[in-house]
Amino acid sequence: MSILILTACIVFLIIQIAWFKINPFIAFIITALLAGLFLGLPINTLSQTVQKGLGDMLGSITLIIVFGTCIGKLTVSSGAANVIAKTVMGWTGKKYVRLGLMITGFIVGIPLFYSVGFVLLVPLIFSVAHQFKLSKVYLGIPMLASLSVAHGFLPPHPSPMALSSILNADIGLVLVYGIIIAIPTIFIAGLLFSNLLKNFKTESNNEILNVEEVINEGKQPSFALSLFSSLFPVFGLTITSILPLLSANETLLNICKTIGEPSMIMLISLLICTYTLGIRMNRSITSVMDDYAVAIKDVALIVLIIGGAGALKEVMTVSGVSETIVSLLTQTNIHPYLLAWMMAAIIRICVGSATAAGLMTASVLLPLLQANNLDPNLLVLAVGAGSLMCSHVNDPGFWMFKEYFNISLKDTFKSWTVMESLVSVLGIIFVFILNSIIH
Repeated sequence: MSILILTACIVFLIIQIAWFKINPFIAFIITALLAGLFLGLPINTLSQTVQKGLGDMLGSITLIIVFGTCIGKLTVSSGAANVIAKTVMGWTGKKYVRLGLMITGFIVGIPLFYSVGFVLLVPLIFSVAHQFKLSKVYLGIPMLASLSVAHGFLPPHPSPMALSSILNADIGLVLVYGIIIAIPTIFIAGLLFSNLLKNFKTESNNEILNVEEVINEGKQPSFALSLFSSLFPVFGLTITSILPLLSANETLLNICKTIGEPSMIMLISLLICTYTLGIRMNRSITSVMDDYAVAIKDVALIVLIIGGAGALKEVMTVSGVSETIVSLLTQTNIHPYLLAWMMAAIIRICVGSATAAGLMTASVLLPLLQANNLDPNLLVLAVGAGSLMCSHVNDPGFWMFKEYFNISLKDTFKSWTVMESLVSVLGIIFVFILNSIIH
């Protein structure tokens, strides 16, 4: 009976978001309260349970997401993202222009949210297409595949961060494994797949032909400084995750454990960026703080949605329905990674939001970790891959691609939707390959 109640609550959650267009945060809270009520939690403790779940979730990831958003904002406004894009494109030239766009998308996509990276880099795609007289879709798919993979697989993006928190994964290892899986995925789903789109015709969008969207009118950072500053969280998380595996020195382990705490790495990165991309570039501290204020406003709703998912997870844990799910799922013959991927894919198709799909799936599958002795880091990536499946008309990213590239609905399905589905399928395939190598 508890399984039926939970299933009905998840369906109700999907209906609220997809049909009635209710804000996902409010939908999560309503669903958590209803689930607790129908699952038999005492009414006098229901509110406290929801608050505890929301607080526990936000306490573990809010600092990381907020600091990461501020770094991304400064990367754009300082001109660092623009410098990285131009430098990489200068290296590759016309012959390998799609490879250059793909690399640019991956580098810039790590510190930037997907929508910010999309809006920033689409003018670059259009200017290159105009310069070389090539199809915009043909050039754009490799770069957008990189952005999508970073969004779904790599911390400090909200979905991988929240999944890592829910599933008790090591964020540094999720990042390392995610990069290993991301490289072949974007090569196939971006570079190779785009060969089929060479003759895609698009209408002219003359208003989006310039990549010079830089707020900072003064001095701009060098390529090396831009790369170091924007990717410092990646360097820091990777180094502090790998060093303990190479040495048993207790002092080194303690240093890595302290500095390698994700919120600490993100704070150090933010302080570095504030100097290297802000003060050092002749910007006032007030101007930099104004950027941070805008960035925090932009991410507030995403943080609340993740908190709402934490409330639902807590209700499931306290009610005991999680144990019931485990006993049922452990009797199936489907591998847990594949099950996680399938569940996330189905919810993604229904809801449209990759973040919401990942959070719903992780909340349900958390107890499987203890039951099956799974690698939580790979489970995060399996859920992340499923959450990118089959982007269509209920996904804002679908419409952003269609309207910016000015193509038909049919061609959007043939290019964007197929690319996203390829990313998802290849992601779970490489999770299994990596799992066989590691374990």
